[in-house]
Amino acid sequence: MSITLDAMLTRTADVCGGQIRIDGTRITVHRIATLYKQGQSPEEVVQTYPHLSLGQVYAALAYYHANRDEIESELAAADVLYDELQHQNFPRPPS
Repeated sequence: MSITLDAMLTRTADVCGGQIRIDGTRITVHRIATLYKQGQSPEEVVQTYPHLSLGQVYAALAYYHANRDEIESELAAADVLYDELQHQNFPRPPS
C-alpha cells in the first residue's frame, strides 16, 4: 500500500497555531526546516524525534523546499516576535 506525501502532512486551525505539521504529531514543518537549516540530517531528526519516520521527515522537507519563500517568511516573522517579547520581558539595563 502506497502513502502519498500529502497524506503525511496536515493543517488544523486549533493545533500548532494552524501551521502545517506531520499528521498525528505536533511537529511542524517549521520545526523540521529549522533543524535542517541548523545542519541536522533527516536521520538525525529521526534520532531527535524517534516517533517520526524518515518518510515523514522527508515529506516535511519536501513541503519546505516547495514552499521555501512562504516558510522562510514565517520563520523570520517568528524570530522578530521572539526578539520583541524577549525585549519586553527582559529589558536591557541602561548603560
